[in-house]
Amino acid sequence: MKNVPSLFIPGPVNVHPDIAEAMSQPMIGHRAPEFSELYWDVVEGVQSVLQTKNRVYLSTSSATGLMEAAVRNTVKKRALNLVCGAFSLRWHQITDACGFDSDSVGVEWGDAIKPEHVRMALGEADYDVITVVHNETSTGVMNPLKAITEVIREHSDALILVDTVSSMSGVNIPVDDWGIDIALASVQKAWGLPPGFAVMSVSERALERAKDQPNKGYYFDFEVFEKYHQRGQTPSTPSIPHMYGLKRQIERIGEEGLLNRFDRHKSMAKRTQDWALNHGFELFAEDPYQSHTLTCIDNTLDVDVAELSNQLLERGFRISNGYGPLKGKTFRIAHMADTQPGDLDELLGHIDEILAK
Repeated sequence: MKNVPSLFIPGPVNVHPDIAEAMSQPMIGHRAPEFSELYWDVVEGVQSVLQTKNRVYLSTSSATGLMEAAVRNTVKKRALNLVCGAFSLRWHQITDACGFDSDSVGVEWGDAIKPEHVRMALGEADYDVITVVHNETSTGVMNPLKAITEVIREHSDALILVDTVSSMSGVNIPVDDWGIDIALASVQKAWGLPPGFAVMSVSERALERAKDQPNKGYYFDFEVFEKYHQRGQTPSTPSIPHMYGLKRQIERIGEEGLLNRFDRHKSMAKRTQDWALNHGFELFAEDPYQSHTLTCIDNTLDVDVAELSNQLLERGFRISNGYGPLKGKTFRIAHMADTQPGDLDELLGHIDEILAK
């Protein structure tokens, strides 16, 4: 394919040549001993990134599939869905679509879910599951997850389900320290792989809850996942190339250093945010809750975002318009996975030239 643009969108992202090469390795049988060796390499690698002893399941699906899986396997009577944008709203829609009672507690797009919102929402209500998005991709808000989980633990015994789709492996998420029962993500964002694969950590509490759940189906039944997990396998045929790629990415993360990786994402976020503010734009996400993996810029200068995107495409770069109702009102620049500061500077330099005209 000719003239493929360099991607600065919130997924899919550019795939490093090392990852692409790893994904082209010869195929193996998914019930063979060598597959189990690959399986455990990936599982243990994800555990190390998430700093957890919880089991990790691998799914040949999008993260949306795992969001539904988490709901079907854990909600008994009622869920609380914390909503601050399009993807946290999706979890509420999934909960409803699965037939469970749920309450949606939301804030304005661009605002963060704060501990006081959670405290008020809990009140006297009795929830057995609470869902939250760590990094809301539609708005560029990174919710204060640690503070949120602390409030939940103070007032409730509910399972905590977290969408870390656009933050996992780019932002520090110590799952065990923060008491997260399920953390899930697809791999086409901060993990830096092509789309089509997802991972999740599952606590013992969540697995025990799943044992009593009816109508879980088969493909996403945690008990089925666990049965095959004990064998070092997946229940159904997985995308083995993704597993090769994920293994290589985990190795590359080790080479860079996990904390160095987190710092790189944070510094690129600050570079982008400073650029926006210095040009007279504003940040759509309220301060200090801006994402470390993507920046959502409030189009206060009334730039023609579609035309800006078209001119960038001519130069070999792709950024993202605002999501849904924010189209034209915002634009988003992702800085995640294997993007380096020099790559970001090159993109911003081109935007400077276009805006100068």
